[in-house]
Amino acid sequence: METTEIHPETERNGFEQQLVARAKSRDPDAFVSLMQLHAKRMYRVALAILLNDEDTADAIQDTILTCWEKLHSLRDDRYFSTWMTRILIRKCYDLRNARRHDADLEEIPEPAAEDHYNLELKEALASLDEKYRVIMVLFYAEGYRTDEIAEILRIPKSTVQTRLQRGREKLARYYRDGE
Repeated sequence: METTEIHPETERNGFEQQLVARAKSRDPDAFVSLMQLHAKRMYRVALAILLNDEDTADAIQDTILTCWEKLHSLRDDRYFSTWMTRILIRKCYDLRNARRHDADLEEIPEPAAEDHYNLELKEALASLDEKYRVIMVLFYAEGYRTDEIAEILRIPKSTVQTRLQRGREKLARYYRDGE
C-alpha cells in the first residue's frame, strides 16, 4: 500500500482556508488564530515600509481591525494572505503620510535592545529606496512570487522584476562598499 505525502505548504493553505471560512462566519477564535498565523509576515512587511516598531504596531493593529470588519468582502478564501497584505500596505502608507508632516529627524527612535542581532540587515534594507525595500521583503522574507507581488502592489510584473534586480544590486553594493 502506497502512502502519499502532503506538501507542508498545501497543508498550511488548507488549514488557513478553514480558518478563513470560520472567521467569515464570525468565529473570533478562528480570526485570532488566523492573525497569529500571519503576525510575523505582517510585522516584516510593515517594518519594511515604516522603519520603526511603534508605527509598525499601529499599522498592524489597524490592519487587524479592518480585516475583521471587511472579511465578508473577501471573495476567494485562498487569497486571504494577498488581501490582508494589500490592506496592511495601504495602512502603512496612510500612517506614514499622516505622520510625515509631523516627523522630525531627531525623533527617529533607537532600535530596541532585542533587535541588535539583525540591526545590520535592517540598516542595509533601510538604505534602499522604499520601492525596492518592500519588494525585497515580500519576495525574500515572505516568499511571494513576482506575479503575486505585482498583484499586491498593483504594478506590472516586469516592474517587480526590475525593482527586485536593482534592489539586489544596491544591497550588494551596500555590503561591498560598506555604505
